[in-house]
Amino acid sequence: KFGDYYLFDRIAVGGMAEVFRAASYGVEAFERLVAVKRVLPSIAEDQEFVDMFIDEAKIAVQLSHPNIGQVFELGNADGAYFIAMEYVSGKDVRALFDRARARGDRLHIPMCCHIIKEVCEALEYAHNRKNDQGDPLDLIHRDVSPQNLLLSFEGEVKLIDFGIAKAAGKANKTQSGILKGKFGYMSPEQVRGKPIDRRSDVFSLAIVLYELLTLERCFQGEDDFSTLEKVRKVDFRRPPC
Repeated sequence: KFGDYYLFDRIAVGGMAEVFRAASYGVEAFERLVAVKRVLPSIAEDQEFVDMFIDEAKIAVQLSHPNIGQVFELGNADGAYFIAMEYVSGKDVRALFDRARARGDRLHIPMCCHIIKEVCEALEYAHNRKNDQGDPLDLIHRDVSPQNLLLSFEGEVKLIDFGIAKAAGKANKTQSGILKGKFGYMSPEQVRGKPIDRRSDVFSLAIVLYELLTLERCFQGEDDFSTLEKVRKVDFRRPPC
């Protein structure tokens, strides 16, 4: 038991948090299946990471769209912050990519286009979202990558993880010169530390489309530095026609 939830099994773990399949219960055997994202104990005392985690919940709770993972609650239990959010029964796009590549299969082009179209719908909504006062959120996801695109077994596509999103009025500001995000999915402007806008997310999504269609990494060097250089120069292998 964790707060008002019961944790069943851990389904993902990252550098900042771990995610559990969980449930909450009510009267008359009411049950709600959720995903609980909990700050890792190793960084629970790091206020910068905790602030980033809180920011994620505050941003995501303002977004209500079929292609964005819904956030239900931000809480604190047993001394750890957590987010209760929509549970998606399925796999992420990285798993789809890895499985197809390992089997030597090609992903169907209409399916790839459908995935990207659905994420475009999510980004269009998020980029144009306004707060209750009618002011633009000026939201940029900044981490559009295969690991943050979920595919349900019913065919739904969900964009998740606004942990490093850039938004107006955000409490946790990124320091100049600090890179946040997955290097191989950044835009050149993001790598250079220049101001970015919504086009940066669109560039990142284009990288995902390239990889789904070719089953090859678009920008991948021998180490992080060479990967960043490839992104900065937009140095990638053009696929055969």
